[in-house]
Amino acid sequence: MKRLILTLILPLFFSCSTEKTTSPINENPSAWDAEKKLEELGISLPQASSPVANYVNVVRVGNLLFLSGKGPGLPDGSFVTGKVGEDLSIEQGREAARLVGIAQLAVLKSELGDLNKVKRIVKVLGMVNCGPDFTQQPQVINGFSDLMVEVFGDKGKHARSAVGMNALPMNIAVEIEVIVEIED
Repeated sequence: MKRLILTLILPLFFSCSTEKTTSPINENPSAWDAEKKLEELGISLPQASSPVANYVNVVRVGNLLFLSGKGPGLPDGSFVTGKVGEDLSIEQGREAARLVGIAQLAVLKSELGDLNKVKRIVKVLGMVNCGPDFTQQPQVINGFSDLMVEVFGDKGKHARSAVGMNALPMNIAVEIEVIVEIED
């Protein structure tokens, strides 16, 4: 009986796909133009905001850029504030996360001069200002993640954490920090 089970199960086990755990990068990454994508999306990047304390917007270590957390800034200098799920809908939180994406793109543009120097968005930590019963943080942070894929294609796909916080600075709705790999 044991032999029969092994005869039936082992071929299934070894015939399973051994797909790579990393997603493929664009088939022709050199043909992808992030700057052109921004233009097609109708996105004008603001000037990267300056830190308000004793830290910097970005630290480079080798070919990695570590971007400080940013909030959802509005053109008038104010922020989208409130708790998602209480003061703001999930869709409003998602739009706030997209605004953070635009702010982080502005930091990248300021640092690199050209977004086409981005090799990969590596890791994202998305923090959502919400109450203790809110559990849809990933849907909110999708606003950021979707923008990265729109701008960078497969190079915008990243590892990610989306967590809830009982408070964020100045009551901002979302804060996101990013790790980016850049070309040599």
